[in-house]
Amino acid sequence: MELKDTIGLMISEDYKDRFIAEYWQVRARFDKLCIMHSRMKDGTLDFEPTCPIEIYTKQLDAMTQYIDILEKRAELEGINLYK
Repeated sequence: MELKDTIGLMISEDYKDRFIAEYWQVRARFDKLCIMHSRMKDGTLDFEPTCPIEIYTKQLDAMTQYIDILEKRAELEGINLYK
């Protein structure tokens, strides 16, 4: 799911829809940052980032934890993230 695909869910009255949108927005950003991070490590990134790779690594770690929390919460609240 891309960010644009979450718009309808974000404006829903149902908190479960908004939760699903939040999850997929984080996942989309995480996936793109993973690609960038990987390209930084192997030297194939087509631009020079302003932050050192360690900052992006920490961000990925935090995002991983956040995604894990959202997935656990979805499980506990009975929210189907693949709706």
